[in-house]
Amino acid sequence: MKVDALVAEIGSTTTVVSAFDGLTTIEPKLLGQGMSRTTVQEGDVYIGLSGAVDALKATLGTEKLVYDHFFACSSAAGGLKMTVHGLVYDMTVKAAKEAALGAGGNIQSITAGMLTPSDLKRIKAQKPNLILLAGGVDYGERETALANAEALLPVIDDTPVIYAGNCENVQVIRDLFDAAGKGGQLYTTENVYPKIDTLNVVPTRRIIQSVFETHIVKAKGMSRIREAVDGVIMPTPGAVMRAAQMLSEIMPDILVIDLGGATTDVHSVTSGSPEILKRLLSPEPDAKRTVEGDLGVYVNADKLIAMIGEDKLLHMLSMDLKSLTALIETHVLIPQNESETAFIHALAQVAVLTAVQRHVGKHTVRFAGGGQGYAEGKDLTQIKRVIGTGGVLTRLPEAEALILSSFRNPKGDLLLPQQMPKIFIDRQYIMAAAGVLSGHYPEAAQKLLLNSLGIQEALR
Repeated sequence: MKVDALVAEIGSTTTVVSAFDGLTTIEPKLLGQGMSRTTVQEGDVYIGLSGAVDALKATLGTEKLVYDHFFACSSAAGGLKMTVHGLVYDMTVKAAKEAALGAGGNIQSITAGMLTPSDLKRIKAQKPNLILLAGGVDYGERETALANAEALLPVIDDTPVIYAGNCENVQVIRDLFDAAGKGGQLYTTENVYPKIDTLNVVPTRRIIQSVFETHIVKAKGMSRIREAVDGVIMPTPGAVMRAAQMLSEIMPDILVIDLGGATTDVHSVTSGSPEILKRLLSPEPDAKRTVEGDLGVYVNADKLIAMIGEDKLLHMLSMDLKSLTALIETHVLIPQNESETAFIHALAQVAVLTAVQRHVGKHTVRFAGGGQGYAEGKDLTQIKRVIGTGGVLTRLPEAEALILSSFRNPKGDLLLPQQMPKIFIDRQYIMAAAGVLSGHYPEAAQKLLLNSLGIQEALR
């Protein structure tokens, strides 16, 4: 069988390969998908990819599969592990953090101010895939970023470093890295925080994704995948963010909840309310991502069970908890019967609720300002549509109701949607794949994703 393209999503727990055809026509199609466990623990992620391709062939009823292009995104083996370092936490550090998360980074540690010996020891032990260094507005404070760049040189080994701080430091930091024989590891871009209350995260996000693809081949088995695919290997969260931004061009003010086995990610693309914007204590990016590494439905099942309460969960289920928790080892994110579905639904519900409440901002009062009302964090009041995706949400039968239940605001202080948004589920589980495809076939990617969401007339 001949198809236009295969897109592999190599996740933390599962690998999915999707086959697409008609990408240059007015009716692009998803022909089928194959799924397998991601084989990080076996020491070779290529094994899982091969298994997913074999499963795809079985789904399509063919022994041979020929394709014009093979694209991929990955979050396997921790995905893009990063550390972030800036000057002031609420300013340059926050800006750098937003850039890293929006690009698909998995942040291991964050520091503000001068790096200490314990900071450097921790960075070396964490072995990040990438280090992001910021600090100082343009033509402002210079010393901290320069000192941190010099301090990092002995501990970074061959880890790439992106500098996105005060523009006056660029040449000096280049000279430092060149003198240490590490000039090839340094990447520079525009300041993520060029002036007070101004975020400039897009250039840094772009370069992060570029550097990720260059260095992802270090993961075991990933070099073989890199040889097989066309173009870059994107971080999976970055692909989801790209898809969200693509949709926002025709459907403004959207929220994406990506619930998987290892993490729960929330992406929002909205400028928020002009009224609330005036009261924000610090700026927020239009496109924001938060990642909750403690809310993965399978990896963190024990924690989610504790959050629900074991007694309450047992009362809800018709099977004993021991049998149900065995699913974590035996199933690939797909419940097989009503009891298993109820169990996964309960875990998913608390994960989504918690992730949304961590993502959203809130009204606050600062008594130092005479009791004046302010707002802090991401304003979701204008959100009109919410999209559910990920290996868990896309396969739960009542995912729409589950998502709606996450917009609880009992105290009225959260900046949640003013009106209940419309809920759409990525039933074909292609949002990350569409994000990858959008770089090559933007019109086809948009049509495929709208079809998966069940949106026939996107502008109505």
